[in-house]
Amino acid sequence: MWHDIYKNKVLYLFISPFYLLFLAFGLFPVIFSLFLSFQSWAGIGEMEFVGLVQFQYLITDPVFWKAIGNTFIIWFLSTIPMLFGALCIAFLLNVPSLRFKGFYRTAFFLTNVTSIVAVTIIFKSIFGNQYGLLNYILTVIGLEPVQWMNSGILVKIVIASMVVWRWAGYNAIIYLAGLQSIPNTLYEAAKIDGANSYQMFFHITIPMLRPIILFTVLMTTIGSMQLFTEPQVLLGDSGGVGESGLTIALYMYQQGFIKHEFGYAAAISWALFLIIALFSLFNWKVVQRTGVKS
Repeated sequence: MWHDIYKNKVLYLFISPFYLLFLAFGLFPVIFSLFLSFQSWAGIGEMEFVGLVQFQYLITDPVFWKAIGNTFIIWFLSTIPMLFGALCIAFLLNVPSLRFKGFYRTAFFLTNVTSIVAVTIIFKSIFGNQYGLLNYILTVIGLEPVQWMNSGILVKIVIASMVVWRWAGYNAIIYLAGLQSIPNTLYEAAKIDGANSYQMFFHITIPMLRPIILFTVLMTTIGSMQLFTEPQVLLGDSGGVGESGLTIALYMYQQGFIKHEFGYAAAISWALFLIIALFSLFNWKVVQRTGVKS
């Protein structure tokens, strides 16, 4: 291997910037965070080795478990309507008689590339307690304004709505690609056998889309577990009233950059990695079983 590298050293020199950047900003932070999780460090001064103390405290930390609960609730509130809505959008975009398909695809995908901070600020103006657009509409039609930011469940709904708005179009494009890859001969054969639209949807479309659906569920889960910008810009570093909007990623940021407990923040990051890895493993097992059955 080293002989081949030396033989093609010019080619490796051209691709070396990627690997150098990856080592500096990718691999090194991961290794250092693992080392840091066994230390007590405030960001300056000497580190103090504490062993597994950070992880032991993590298990008994009620705020950490609350952050996990908040993250999973937001994931549940956002994933189901988002993927269902994305599937409906994909079906509409796949209608043969639909005109301006390229425009609609671009329009739905733009939500994914829009600045998260800008989107969060707009949603904050919509769901504001006093001067929010939604409360203004409620007062115009004679209803009482809703204190969106003072209710634990309503705060989660607001955050989930931002996730739905941002990722529904992205997943719709993925579903659309899956729908267009299904051979029309399957539908034609089903029509000859007398199958109706309902039967074709559940016995052809859904089984053919199952790997894509599992992929979107996995990617949505990974993204939801790392939710940070939306609650941080919307509610601040504290996570809102009663820490109802405190996610795992926001709690990690709070411990590291607000309280300067970098060792404990590193331990939280590895706990987050473990949660995401377990979800990925579960999805992999499901995909394997699906492949065996098919």
